[in-house]
Amino acid sequence: MAFGAAALQLSLSFESHTSICDPFLQVLPVNAAAVCTLGAPFGSETVCASNSMAAHFDELQFDLGEGPSWAALATRRAVLVDNFPTSRGTTWPALMKASEHSGVHAVYAFPLILGSLEIGAVSLHSNRSGGLSPAQILDAEVLVNLTAVQVLRRSLTFQTLKTNLEDNEGYSRRVVHQATGMVLAQLNLSAADALLIIHGHAFAHGRTVREVASDVVTRRLDFASISES
Repeated sequence: MAFGAAALQLSLSFESHTSICDPFLQVLPVNAAAVCTLGAPFGSETVCASNSMAAHFDELQFDLGEGPSWAALATRRAVLVDNFPTSRGTTWPALMKASEHSGVHAVYAFPLILGSLEIGAVSLHSNRSGGLSPAQILDAEVLVNLTAVQVLRRSLTFQTLKTNLEDNEGYSRRVVHQATGMVLAQLNLSAADALLIIHGHAFAHGRTVREVASDVVTRRLDFASISES
């Protein structure tokens, strides 16, 4: 019941303006959470942090360009570090040094990915060892997938998409509608999320929505193949 409530809160967070960090704290054995975008095209910023420790740890990762969040996004895999002060010292030496007094004991970073879009990461922090169970990791991944949609919606709200004069014409609307259906089938998403993928891809590559939709319809662009590569 708690997990269902957390998932519902995340699904509605954009419309309801609620925290996208709190649902993780409600169902997982962690003390803090942060959600961030990383690198181009959305920039590096903390979208949400449940406390100052999580926000500070994100800032260190931005400044140094290294850490679990960067690694999770680069590998498209969760990075689970149960004892951060003594683990992976040679992997993130600058971060290890800078975070000595941060209070971070364990950190679990999950990539924020939607189709071909690499958006950022969710980092979860704990002040105790023990790690996450396989079931808890699966729960976290489901919540992270929901978070990716919300972060992309938020990011595109504040961005300007490249447009063509023809973008409001009937042909363009038909192409976008057809492409949305194809992406829906490729990635098993809702129509709204499939359209969001098309918009996000257009913004990330400096193209118009119509141009991306045309590539999908003519099968020059297959989001399923991109996401699996």
